[in-house]
Amino acid sequence: MPINLKNIIQTLHAKWFGGNSDINIDHISIDSRSLQNGPKTLFFALSGPNNNAHDYIPDLIEKGVHNFVVTHIPENYTQRANYIVVENSLTALQAVAAYYRSLFDFPIIGLTGSNGKTIVKEWLNFLLSPDHNIIRSPKSYNSQVGVPLSVIAINEKHNLGIFEAGISTVSEMDKLEKIIKPTIGLLTNIGSAHDEGFLNLVQKIDEKLLLFKETPTIIYQKTEVVHSCLTQFAAEYLLESRKLFSWSFTDKNADVLVTTKQTHNGNTLIRYEYIDEINEFTIPFQDDASIENAISCLMVLLCLKYDSATIENRMHLLYPVEMRLEVKNGINNCSIIDDSYSSDFQSLKIALDFLESQHKFKKKTVILSDILQSGFTNDELYSKVAQLIESNKITRVIGIGSTISSFKDKFTNCITFPDTATFITHYESLDFENETILVKGARSFQFEEIVALLEEKTHETILEINLNAIGHNLNFFKSKINPGTKMMVMVKAYSYGNGGLEIAKLLEHHKVDYLGVAFADEGISLKNGGIKLPIMVLNPETTTFSAIIQHQLEPEIYSLKGLNAFLKIAKEKKLHHFPIHIKLDTGMHRLGFEANTLDELIATLKGNTNVEVKSILSHLATSDEEKHFDFVLSQIDLFEKLSSKLLAALDINPIRHILNTSGISNFPQAQYNMVRLGIGLYGVSNDPAEQKYLENVSTLKSIISQVRTIPADDSVGYGRRFMAEKETRIATIPIGYADGIARLWGNGVGFVTIKGQKARIIGNICMDMLMVDVTAIDCKEGDDVVIFGESPTVIEMAQELRTIPYEILTSISQRVKRVFFRQ
Repeated sequence: MPINLKNIIQTLHAKWFGGNSDINIDHISIDSRSLQNGPKTLFFALSGPNNNAHDYIPDLIEKGVHNFVVTHIPENYTQRANYIVVENSLTALQAVAAYYRSLFDFPIIGLTGSNGKTIVKEWLNFLLSPDHNIIRSPKSYNSQVGVPLSVIAINEKHNLGIFEAGISTVSEMDKLEKIIKPTIGLLTNIGSAHDEGFLNLVQKIDEKLLLFKETPTIIYQKTEVVHSCLTQFAAEYLLESRKLFSWSFTDKNADVLVTTKQTHNGNTLIRYEYIDEINEFTIPFQDDASIENAISCLMVLLCLKYDSATIENRMHLLYPVEMRLEVKNGINNCSIIDDSYSSDFQSLKIALDFLESQHKFKKKTVILSDILQSGFTNDELYSKVAQLIESNKITRVIGIGSTISSFKDKFTNCITFPDTATFITHYESLDFENETILVKGARSFQFEEIVALLEEKTHETILEINLNAIGHNLNFFKSKINPGTKMMVMVKAYSYGNGGLEIAKLLEHHKVDYLGVAFADEGISLKNGGIKLPIMVLNPETTTFSAIIQHQLEPEIYSLKGLNAFLKIAKEKKLHHFPIHIKLDTGMHRLGFEANTLDELIATLKGNTNVEVKSILSHLATSDEEKHFDFVLSQIDLFEKLSSKLLAALDINPIRHILNTSGISNFPQAQYNMVRLGIGLYGVSNDPAEQKYLENVSTLKSIISQVRTIPADDSVGYGRRFMAEKETRIATIPIGYADGIARLWGNGVGFVTIKGQKARIIGNICMDMLMVDVTAIDCKEGDDVVIFGESPTVIEMAQELRTIPYEILTSISQRVKRVFFRQ
């Protein structure tokens, strides 16, 4: 539903600078990179410690955005747009969302807790959608920014809302309560997530309960601590006719008593007692988390007075929730973005933004099913979808389903099919080649079959790269640097084994300042992939100088021989101020100009207009070893002395940088103009205290190829290095040292994780396989295996193997498929 700008100004009690404010806004945005921004967008310029969206207003104006919520008006742009000036842009966004929520009067389910929020939300959407037109948080939009963006998506056709709220510390939930205003509150499992943000468990529960200050019904599992907190909460926040609706496995005084949990063949029978009646239902899961999540859903259905037969009929249809967007290699040099389990308008907008951040090719295709639960009429819906497709510059649309087929004419270059089976019959004639393909469909369309068809066929071992975790780690290190300090991110060695182009695109999307590679061919590959960020080549060979110039890379120059060779080519090509980077040796003694070569370096560069010294840098040798911190300080002092001499002699003011990942954390006083982030981006720190704040990026996974049982005294593997002392059940995993797993990790040293349990590696690791002891694990062929990730971590592996995490990550073979995903 459009919002009138006048109402927003009144709501915010803000100052207005602009022309006519009688304008209808139909898009709220905080992302300057989104192609969905346009004339009817209201852009909130959010500011953080290392990113200020006010800086992007000039670009947005050029792209047609006219209306902004700001804390100050950018210089020289006063007359070119309309501005609502506020004290805090985020607070203003939340206030607008709270105002917008007040325009609607229908039931809202508010979810909070430590675990299970997103899964319960998606299951409730499935269970209740036959009877309601539902608006829900897309993906896991449960933050201080995500919640207001979710609520602003409500329209007049919705009659039920499901919103989740997540917090990491105190004084956050009160803001989200004002926006969501739930009529039914659901507290999911309380676990250890974000424990560091609270003094204790009671404080964390109390803070989460603030979401329900004015909520008539609160649903919860009746544990001693939760019930105690809720009783006190209800006494403090009095509300006439408030109902506390509880369930328990053991407490007979709970409103709903779960009397039986019986698991069999992958299913669980749940029997429950409510109002003196005993009923049951089956879910297609056996794990404890899924059972608890299903009971949370049951409680909502009971609260809404669903009968037992309907509950039983719908519960057994629950499905695994896929909460992430994945990037996969496709056939014929295509890139596949897999979002094949959901199709609603809000998640389509998110998926299209993700497509823009990841696409490698000029050609962009969207395979789209009928869209469900939009709240719009079909004509309104597909008009809006067509506008989205057009604004995101999609090359072609492939629609699947009877409804989208009937609105085919709204799209440019659109072909449609009545169902997935018909598409599969004809897909070869669609000539998929050299393009990025977004596959987005409602679960009922079974688009996973399309993904399987289009995906490049490789062996079953994959390295999963969590793009959310990369963004989190990047922001963690950004928070450590001063405003205005630039950041170079190292993507050398295939981004430390994680995948070059995809990570570079993400970093470009996050607007880092520089990328760093080791050799020219790495930089050329990124430039050929469409990367526009400046790229510094740290170890350029003289034979690659011409290619570096051709592809607009920027070489690090570390010797007079290299400088003279580059200047010769620069002169021949008549270059003017081509950027170069001067490396100083301050004690690492690997590469760089030493103090005794500086005079000749100055004489060579002075007055030369073919090149421009873009930056001066050095490298710390021991920034991660406290016992050598005095040596680091001596390096920093020498860098200051040598670089200052260059600045004065050449009368220049280039970027200076010396800090690597550990240096950013341990020597903040030496940030200069730029820092270089390396292994920290990928979730690894040498400081255990810092490590807990980083998120795991890379998970190496495989499957069980075969399971066998051998008798006592039988052996396993080459050289009979493992001899069974008793009957032993072993599993064979299709990954070996050719994939990058060190042979030293075998023979009982290392382990893999199967079904959450450690399985010790037995015998020698082979070239393409390894074997593990699964005697105590209930597993079968085809089950997933984690080689490293959360357990074991690459840090644990490195410690055991007496090496460093860098070596573990960069050793993973290129034959291992990389799968990129975003939650």
